[in-house]
Amino acid sequence: MPCNCEHPRNIWELREITRRHFFEQCGLGVGKIALASLLVGGNRALASATTQPSAARPASAGPLNLMAPKPPHFPAKAKRVIYLFMVGAPSQLDLFDPKPQLVKYDGQPIPAEFTKNQRYAFIEKNAALMGSRYKFSKAGQSGTELSEILPHLHEVADDICLIRSMHTDQFNHAPGQIFVQTGSAQLGRPSMGSWVSYGLGSEAVDLPAFVVLTSGRGTSGGPSLWGSGFLPTMYQGVQFRTKGDPVLDVTNPHGIDPKLQRDSLDLMRELNEHHLAAVADPEIRTRINAYEMAYKMQTSAPELTDLSKEDPKTLEMYGAKPGEGSFANNCLLARRLIERGVRFVNLYHADWDHHSDVAGGLKDQCGQTDKASAALIKDLKQRGLLEDTLVVWGGEFGRTPMVETNPAIGRALGRDHHPVAYSMWMAGGGIKGGMTHGETDEIGFRIARDGVHVHDLQATILHLLGLDHTKLTYRFQGRDFRLTDVEGEVVKQILA
Repeated sequence: MPCNCEHPRNIWELREITRRHFFEQCGLGVGKIALASLLVGGNRALASATTQPSAARPASAGPLNLMAPKPPHFPAKAKRVIYLFMVGAPSQLDLFDPKPQLVKYDGQPIPAEFTKNQRYAFIEKNAALMGSRYKFSKAGQSGTELSEILPHLHEVADDICLIRSMHTDQFNHAPGQIFVQTGSAQLGRPSMGSWVSYGLGSEAVDLPAFVVLTSGRGTSGGPSLWGSGFLPTMYQGVQFRTKGDPVLDVTNPHGIDPKLQRDSLDLMRELNEHHLAAVADPEIRTRINAYEMAYKMQTSAPELTDLSKEDPKTLEMYGAKPGEGSFANNCLLARRLIERGVRFVNLYHADWDHHSDVAGGLKDQCGQTDKASAALIKDLKQRGLLEDTLVVWGGEFGRTPMVETNPAIGRALGRDHHPVAYSMWMAGGGIKGGMTHGETDEIGFRIARDGVHVHDLQATILHLLGLDHTKLTYRFQGRDFRLTDVEGEVVKQILA
């Protein structure tokens, strides 16, 4: 069919042609093709972006408010998540999984059958075994065994579910961290917080749905850990700072008064909406929402991060100090965030990668995190928030029962990466408190029963939020993607 389009005279006119202009000028032929395509396949991209996560969007949401609260697939036990991610992989054998036999055989070579076909980052497969330098004792009425360097966690042992049978597919930090948070070791997938925001929307009026707080020296995975991947960028995590302005440029420059700013935003919104109507690019909708959220956060974010008005007893319970950038402050900020409707809060705390002096390194890190982690549980509980707030604590993998020693690079009495078996804990939000799930063998090398894969953990978190992990999907590049890829089973034994 001949085309009646007016062809541009130069490349600058070519850049101005939009899809709408093309269809307007080309007559009925292309229109018939488009109509046939719609009748056969439907507009799948639009369905993915608006209706797929839940049964229906609230009528009050409006065409631009894709962050409005959305109903879950089924009644939820949890409304929100606080994920305490311990970057670098804490040693489960020194914190959560006591092994008397490992202490007994300390210094002896590990039998070859244990390490057959197993890959390690640094140590030799025939490295000697190393027992923990710390004692374990039973805590609470449940009798959960915990290390002596976790005295504050002992106080909330009856509120946590300790999982001793975690395992993962990755044995290096960056892919391991990305795998836990996105369900894939490959870059470009949406993070868990993004999936949850996409599926449930947000109850926060003037704060993002998904907030990230960091302490320590940083992550190996970087911003990919809280990125939105192929989801619209409105679902990515927003990183808050714990010193100075909580978000960069949240304070107006000198000479910009509120009326001038509001007038400028209204004009930009009008222009963006006009552009959106012309080209239907979903990222323009994200841009509009981002401008409005930034405007609201100019008031809400500084108030949120000002801990000076907290009760001194609360500050002491966490070990928080206003104005500092610390894990303790971040735990308290996490509670303040979820009180204001934030759906998903990620706390990343680094420096758990103890290839040398694991005993000394753990003592230091537990000194920074144990009190605040337990205080978060206590604080949520006394405020009536723990029952519908899910708290998760853990790293990307575990550490070996064998010792890592390398005089050439100054390493001694450390532990290497161990993806085969490790521990983490969960609390609140529909989790059974005071229980231990899973078990490892006598030296903590392999899982002996009730293994929990990373995808099982992700499926369970989504389930507690009322989301079916097999139905929370997004169509991209011709297929439906999900957080759990093609695996994952809900761990029903740990559900209350």
